[in-house]
Amino acid sequence: MKKNPLLVFGNVPVQADAISTCYPGLSAPAEKILALERDGQIIRLKRGLYVVAPDLSGKPVSPGLCANHIYGPSYVSFHWALRWYGLIPERVFQMTSATTKRSRTFDNALGRFDYYQVPDGYYSIGLRSEEANGVSFLIASPEKALCDFILRDRYVPERSVKRLAQYLEEDLRFDVDELSDFETDIIEACAEYGRKAEILNNLVKMIKR
Repeated sequence: MKKNPLLVFGNVPVQADAISTCYPGLSAPAEKILALERDGQIIRLKRGLYVVAPDLSGKPVSPGLCANHIYGPSYVSFHWALRWYGLIPERVFQMTSATTKRSRTFDNALGRFDYYQVPDGYYSIGLRSEEANGVSFLIASPEKALCDFILRDRYVPERSVKRLAQYLEEDLRFDVDELSDFETDIIEACAEYGRKAEILNNLVKMIKR
């Protein structure tokens, strides 16, 4: 039995043009791609970008890697990253990322992918690569993910370390015991770029207590 040519892509997102090369000689490659999507062999992430369906590839789709590819430059952060690290208890159903571009939302068969704009210089602080399902994706460190969340949340208390601790425990349900392992230099670097330097500096004080 002839091997399906799509298997070469594994579970890595792929452009429509690359899929077309698997079927040389087609007079209407766009129709072939549409047929593959209807047949459930590929999943459309956005216009022109696809991933091979896990039933065919035999590999789970990586939401983190898909998020990196759908809109970039970007890295996974906010709620999703905090949950990934086990820092908040709630399940997160939306993939949340940071980008230097304008904020955008993409909906596809995998779910909703939200992207929130951050300043250019701030973007590169505290990033790392994580691996899951045989592929790697770009994600905020725990420290950066928390900073991203704080900078985006308009309800974070401004002036009190005590109130910030209360916010983390009660509102965000953050596991504050994990703060002892946080690297304060990442948070301090974020404070230089963010709008909420006082809050981030209070976070550093909480960690150093």
